[in-house]
Amino acid sequence: MTPAIRPLAADETAAVRTLLADSGLPIDDLASAAIEFRVAVDENQAMLGVVGIEVFDEAGLLRSLAVEPRARHRGIGDALASSLEADARARGLRQLVLLTQTAETFFARRGYTVIDRAAAPAGIQRSAEFRSLCPASAVCMSLVLEPARLG
Repeated sequence: MTPAIRPLAADETAAVRTLLADSGLPIDDLASAAIEFRVAVDENQAMLGVVGIEVFDEAGLLRSLAVEPRARHRGIGDALASSLEADARARGLRQLVLLTQTAETFFARRGYTVIDRAAAPAGIQRSAEFRSLCPASAVCMSLVLEPARLG
């Protein structure tokens, strides 16, 4: 069954924080950064996964794609990434950027390419994730977004 993907509800913040921490992803700036989260849920509204985006002008910083261990290998990560990418296109964003230490292959299959960190848009470079939360060893990747097609 395909999970439903929807915006994060206010009462799910603690569950997202736990999932991200358990997945080894940054959580130090969750209260201060303008991250828009969406979650994948099953028919009982149990959280299966999460992905976030921080928007900086015409670029988005893809944040915190994580799937519950019990729900992995079922396409939930792809569904979350596809949903976020479609929304970014619809909003007129031109590029998505991310930092990863473990998911380079996953994102490369989706068309993301490795870029030098210095090539990321200036706003993204000023984010807490770029400045301090992700180590310098993290791989920087980018996806150039084609505009959403009308009709």
